[in-house]
Amino acid sequence: MTEEEGAVAGVGGVLYAHSLSGVSGVRHTLEDHLRGSAALARRFGEAFGAGELAEYLALVHDVGKGACAWQDGLRAVEARGGQGRVGVPHKHAGTVLAERYTQLACAAVVFGHHGGLPDLERLRDELHKGGPGGSEAARVQEAIGVVEQVVPEIRRSSRIALPGWLLGLPKGEQRLGLDLLVRMLFSCVVDADYLDTSAHFGGAAARVGEPVDMAALVERYEARRKRYLAGREPSPVDALRQSVYERACAAATGEPGVYVLQVPTGGAKTMAAGGFALRHAAQHGKRRVVLAVPFISITEQNAAVYRDLLDPEDARGGPAVVLEHHSAVDLDVAGTALGELAEEQREALRQSARTAKLAAENWDAPFVVTTTVRLFESLFSHRPSQMRRLHNLAGSVIVLDEVQALPDRLLAPILSGLRGLVDHFGVTVLLASATQPSFWELSAWKGLERKAIIDDPAALFDSLRRVEYAWRTGQDVTLESIAWEAATHPQVLTVVGTTRDAARFHRYLEAASAQGAVLHLSTRMTGAHRREVITRIRELLGRREPVQVVSTSLIEAGVDVDFPRVYRAWAPPESLQQAAGRCNRDGRLPSGTVIVFDPADGGRPRSAEYRAAVQAGEQFFGPQPLAAPDDLDALHDYYRRRYAYQQGGGPESGLGAEIQKLRCALDFPQVDREFRMVEDQHSVPVVVIRNERDREQIEEAVAQLTNPFRPCGPEVLRSLQQHTASLPKREADAALRCGLATPVTGDLLLWHGAYHERRGLDPAEPEDLDAYGVV
Repeated sequence: MTEEEGAVAGVGGVLYAHSLSGVSGVRHTLEDHLRGSAALARRFGEAFGAGELAEYLALVHDVGKGACAWQDGLRAVEARGGQGRVGVPHKHAGTVLAERYTQLACAAVVFGHHGGLPDLERLRDELHKGGPGGSEAARVQEAIGVVEQVVPEIRRSSRIALPGWLLGLPKGEQRLGLDLLVRMLFSCVVDADYLDTSAHFGGAAARVGEPVDMAALVERYEARRKRYLAGREPSPVDALRQSVYERACAAATGEPGVYVLQVPTGGAKTMAAGGFALRHAAQHGKRRVVLAVPFISITEQNAAVYRDLLDPEDARGGPAVVLEHHSAVDLDVAGTALGELAEEQREALRQSARTAKLAAENWDAPFVVTTTVRLFESLFSHRPSQMRRLHNLAGSVIVLDEVQALPDRLLAPILSGLRGLVDHFGVTVLLASATQPSFWELSAWKGLERKAIIDDPAALFDSLRRVEYAWRTGQDVTLESIAWEAATHPQVLTVVGTTRDAARFHRYLEAASAQGAVLHLSTRMTGAHRREVITRIRELLGRREPVQVVSTSLIEAGVDVDFPRVYRAWAPPESLQQAAGRCNRDGRLPSGTVIVFDPADGGRPRSAEYRAAVQAGEQFFGPQPLAAPDDLDALHDYYRRRYAYQQGGGPESGLGAEIQKLRCALDFPQVDREFRMVEDQHSVPVVVIRNERDREQIEEAVAQLTNPFRPCGPEVLRSLQQHTASLPKREADAALRCGLATPVTGDLLLWHGAYHERRGLDPAEPEDLDAYGVV
């Protein structure tokens, strides 16, 4: 063995954590990595009073790399040009130290920092392997002994206590509190590990955002809001919108907790929510605002609005304030079974894993716009790339826009998790919706103060009522018959239940229409394509020109368009009211018309939850004598009935009580498997090159994600968001098999098939379906 080889293997006192950086040409010493990660983790953990605990877990997370076998393995990987893995377990040593000096549950943080948080049974088994007589015992003791020569503080004289708030909880609540604490500590350690590793390979210091002057952002927001409103055409409802905004700003001085902003559609909720969140953050020293919305289309629109209001107007003004994160990429799984791929494809995916996970988003920005899927699947995941961002929720204001879209079957863990964040991690939550669900009747929020921003929502709804409802039912009502009816109106929006229905309806509408533009919106179109269509819709509406649109529900919430007539396929009442918010939105007509139709050939979500919502809705809403969808008393009764339908197996049995039991058992992997915001798991993200103008940028980003020697930051995945559409997994797997798509990383695919100029990844093209082999 040469002197250099001996140094790599740890002989002579030099230990390494990572191989040569392509930028600096040096290796990453284990001492530097452990201390660097520990310093970052302490900084993150201090946001919720667990800095010392987070620091120690990060300090020991890679102690196992001190073993000679691991160091030799690193040298072998370098000799192969970086191909393959070290192949020597390195998690047991740090796990043993974590259990010795903290708590058993905290040891899960160390053991899971690569593969994900384990359940307690698995953790105990792995600790046994590292303990006396275990299969990993010799390597554990060797690694600890070698590493403590350079990082002596891995051995302590006493254990680190858990936070006092946890020990003070009633016994029945301690396990849920411990579950949340472990998740936040795991986030601190993983993010610190990723940042320190990325800094080594990138040849620069770890990128961590500096504290933000929220008061300055409030001033910027207010000044630009006034400028924005001055440039708009006045509306008859502007005075009411201003009243809503002023009440939201006044409420921001209140104490942290859970706030409700119940405002009718078209009541300028987006502006009011931003004004409240920024002022509340400035008033109480919160670190960031996280706005979570149910649909990608809303993140795209809201992020654009908030960027105009908050981002510097030129590069000299400093870094961007608003981070838009709606990437649906799951970096921990492949888009299809590895066995279906060629060997070179399987190896490429394995090699890109490290690069891709370093590119996971960590929400280190003052104002984050994301989706509720990303927020809550991150909170209840067990996987590192999803969870690295969680610690940045501590000390934040979380705005849940269109909160009525949260799935009933997960309300017990969602509400419990939010309450834990509010009670113990310095979070304030704002629930914004025109159709506010009755969350306070569920056990997770019993006794929690409800802070209402609008104390008389019924009066506000009466003042902002701008539509009349009509109903179309019967076997003669079909997608085609409604398309021919809609085609007779120059400006009309139709909202249907599925992407397949949207494509069919668009074809019918094109055949029936004799005027203007006939446009389509769905998630089968890329983000950039959707934005182009929404911009065109607004322009045509603004010029009073004909425009006929069909969309899935993505247009219902937050997309600021104003049609005189809207058709909405039958759906629960909250969706009907959201669709109505796109009709006569600015109150310039005496009344708009919303027609609810029940197409005999229409599709609907198949979940039991959706059926319960429809069944409850049919009892309260419809033609007279039933109520209109914006009747608040009927809406309250509807939610109670809807929840009751789903609790046949016991209290909250259909609302996620089983997941709460798994959380109490600290079964992190099973919680992850059970907690699925989207039931038809799942849609697959597909990158599409729509034109030659974007080709170079997309191909460069894909190359970075697939090159293990070019670890990259979150901005790479972020740059692909606007070029990404969604496909049902069944179609995506079929496309992979016949070569219409290739894997990039995780479940992200690169599309090589046809892309329709108006409908995107069109599910109604027979020739495409033949090619997929799914007809």
